[in-house]
Amino acid sequence: MNDLLSVEEALDRILATIEGPVSTERVAVGDALGRVLAEPAISATALPPWDNSAMDGYAIRSADVAGAQETSPVVLAVVGEVRAGSAPDRVVGRGTAVRIATGAPLPEGADAVVPVEETTPVGADGGATGPRGRDATGPLPARVAVYRAVTVGGSIRQAGSDLAGGDRLLDPGMTLNPARISLLAGSAVDRVLVRRRPRVAVLATGDEIRAPGQPLGAAGIPDANGPGLRALVMTSDADAIDLGIAQDRLADVRDRLAQGVATADAIIVSGGVSVGPYDVVREAFGALGTVDLWRVAVQPGKPFAFGLAKRSNDPPVLLFGLPGNPVSTFVTFELFVRPAIRKLAGDCELGRQVDRAVLLGEAKKSPGRRAYLRVVAQRDQEGRIVRDERGRVPVRLAGGQGSHVISALAAAEALAIIPEDVDGVDAGTEVELWWLDR
Repeated sequence: MNDLLSVEEALDRILATIEGPVSTERVAVGDALGRVLAEPAISATALPPWDNSAMDGYAIRSADVAGAQETSPVVLAVVGEVRAGSAPDRVVGRGTAVRIATGAPLPEGADAVVPVEETTPVGADGGATGPRGRDATGPLPARVAVYRAVTVGGSIRQAGSDLAGGDRLLDPGMTLNPARISLLAGSAVDRVLVRRRPRVAVLATGDEIRAPGQPLGAAGIPDANGPGLRALVMTSDADAIDLGIAQDRLADVRDRLAQGVATADAIIVSGGVSVGPYDVVREAFGALGTVDLWRVAVQPGKPFAFGLAKRSNDPPVLLFGLPGNPVSTFVTFELFVRPAIRKLAGDCELGRQVDRAVLLGEAKKSPGRRAYLRVVAQRDQEGRIVRDERGRVPVRLAGGQGSHVISALAAAEALAIIPEDVDGVDAGTEVELWWLDR
């Protein structure tokens, strides 16, 4: 087995060929989901930009209600109100209050907010005009009874308590997820410099492969790899280019690859990378650039081709030749193609989230190869993932582990990894776990 590359050796060789990330463009923050920052993101304002109320209630002077109790409330005159989105036009003086909405700017003179739940509105005649703790949407009362003392700063969000203007929010290489988009937008950042999405072309090969909706005939099989790979490309936050299905003819494969070289940053071909009489992908790769056929110590997916197609003014195009069996195609994409796409995108995190699991049953594998088993996690009655006392996720095989069993791949939530130096594992064995997109 000495002629087999380890997964790490193969991935290192691939990543070493990538000269740098793709070019940049400036986009609106709302359009930047999944994009990778190319420069630091800087806050354009303090957050919050001014002192504001954390509650619906009344802006007051804390000294005025220092003696307030449930049995002896303090009554304050209500001199106005301030809504979210409007500037205060009243000053809170001794013995007065301003009704205030959550998020509204704090009026001058106030140093605390008493929540509406701790008050009762009082009419001009001294009688209550509503129940205790009613919402603050009714007519503005003449006075308000406060039943609890509040300290200075109570229920107030201080200006700049989250971020100051000019703060560094995010670093280059960070992928923009919904929370980071919210951070940027909330800091008044309207546009960001990001890497464009890598462009990845996908080509399926094989005389037996039929496009969706086409009759299979006596010897055809539906194309699972083309649509599946394009979906994997898109979930890697890259743009997928469809090169169609090539017959097992050198000219057809070469011509379609040439189209990809003209437009893409990487090309993925499924099938035709082994040493059979109709496996022409390596030769087609060689006509456009350089290519090596690697035997990688991985199960499924041992045969794997990688090369580069040179271009005059642009970085070379990455050429990936993946096995034709759908599960092997998926696993080798996860191991080698996804990290390369993320490096092209400038991402500082190339790998999958890693966890620890324990197998609920035994599993066998080929000697000397690292196995990536398709598994599902144990869940409770509410559908939540279960963990044992050591924090490990109990997992079971999703189904048959043959490289053609797409049903188990579709059911899988994660890949459980069995190392090269064992031929099988018993139930109860701890394994590394890679969570997949669901």
